[in-house]
Amino acid sequence: MADPIHQFEITKIATLGHIGGHEIAFTNSALFMAITVVGIWALLIGGSTRRAMVPGRLQSIAELSYEFVADTLNSTAGKEGMKFFPLVFTLFMFILTANIIGLIPYTFTVTSHIIITACMALMVFFTVLFYGFYKNGLKFFNLFVPHGIPIFVLPLIVIIEVLSFLSRPLSHSVRLFANILAGHITLKVFASFITLLGGLGIFGIFGAALPLGLVVALTALELLVAFLQAYVFTILTCIYLNDAIHPGH
Repeated sequence: MADPIHQFEITKIATLGHIGGHEIAFTNSALFMAITVVGIWALLIGGSTRRAMVPGRLQSIAELSYEFVADTLNSTAGKEGMKFFPLVFTLFMFILTANIIGLIPYTFTVTSHIIITACMALMVFFTVLFYGFYKNGLKFFNLFVPHGIPIFVLPLIVIIEVLSFLSRPLSHSVRLFANILAGHITLKVFASFITLLGGLGIFGIFGAALPLGLVVALTALELLVAFLQAYVFTILTCIYLNDAIHPGH
């Protein structure tokens, strides 16, 4: 049976140089991040170059993506939150495209690595933190003091709110990373059963039909998960940005 973890291995493609004795390498992870960016660029440029009253496929996908993120951000953070649209739209498109590319055989899923998801989550966290203090000053601390809480339990609630706020980057990044990692491992395991049973003769071929059907079903499920995880990461980003804009409970 093939190793289901091998697909997540980062391999060096070329050495770009050395800084302070540390090698700077171009890896398969960097390659597929670049492919993801180029794919998004091609979709958006191709969808907006020949705009028509009756949109074609590329234009429809580009417009639907734009409107979906804009509606999500506007309904969550309000009109003031639309200033963060470039950030939110970039995160959504990058995660969704990377997830879909990762479902293609012999590719690499960059969102299956915690370092990638953690960087995006920390970027959102510090954006919320800096903008919250920039816009509200010390009133940003109202985020940790819910209204209507009895005074005798308020210190406990404040501690819980602070810990919840500080744990956001962890939960924000692990949720995406864990779901993508688990899904790809499951697909690899069942795909290995197909080749394993297929080598046992005629009865093995019939037996391989079950894991084959499961792989097809799981692939369809993972396609749905690819969108859902991009949406969940995006909607949480919008909620966190709303906290920076309106820190009062």
